Amino acid sequence: MASDTHRTFARAVQCPDDEIDLGRAALAIAQGEYPNLEIDPYLARIDLLATRVRDHASIESDPYRVLAATNYVLFTQEGFHGNREDYYDPKNSFLNDVMERRKGIPITLSVLYIEVARRAGLALHGVAFPGHFLVKYAAAEEEIIVDPFHGGEVRSMEELEDMLDELYKGKIAFQPDFLAPVSKSQILKRMLNNLRATYLRQGDFLRALSVAERLVILEPNSAGEIRDRGLLYLKLECFAQALEDLETYLRLALHAEDADEIREQVVFLKKLVTRIH
Repeated sequence: MASDTHRTFARAVQCPDDEIDLGRAALAIAQGEYPNLEIDPYLARIDLLATRVRDHASIESDPYRVLAATNYVLFTQEGFHGNREDYYDPKNSFLNDVMERRKGIPITLSVLYIEVARRAGLALHGVAFPGHFLVKYAAAEEEIIVDPFHGGEVRSMEELEDMLDELYKGKIAFQPDFLAPVSKSQILKRMLNNLRATYLRQGDFLRALSVAERLVILEPNSAGEIRDRGLLYLKLECFAQALEDLETYLRLALHAEDADEIREQVVFLKKLVTRIH
């Protein structure tokens, strides 16, 4: 049975992508850790931040003014910054914690930045740059790449290439596609993947499962997400649920590279579930 927090997340994301309220959906992710979290007060705080940005920008139609005002309010006045000291702290993935502690990882700071700027009148897009999420303003005549993790600095192409070399030791060559805008669903997926990876790193399979549930809600027809949830059920010895997910995976991805391995798991689980019942 779906929990109330899963239903809240489903309501936030089960609509056309351009209608997703990114701030609300990000806070719904945090409800997995904080079931009693009230979302609306945090959205009201984002509204207030945007009001201050509008007051400082004065000319809302000038993207540079709005970006400068957003940087001033978030990073100078409020002191938001990247959490370099404890990058893999799960709290960095929860927008409420980011707002309370004034620190986070690139993607959560980017979500806050996008939502504040949107309310201040400037449409921005998330950019899934390898290893470091960014924000982009795109118009017919120009693009501006902003790095919320580093105080809203505007990044040049040369700086982005240097960043990529530093992150991947020269193993990945820069491609223009790295700066393509991503959908709101893709932003939420990356947030959830980061969080699940953190929990798996900690061996916290129960919390990882809660994240996997949200990934399936976000992409209900994704064979890979259903498989990964099934494997987490298996680790937690929820054998009937694991069997259902893995059988579904095989129906959806009959010729997947790992199909034989998953079939072995299904055979094992069928015998186990029969024996238990």
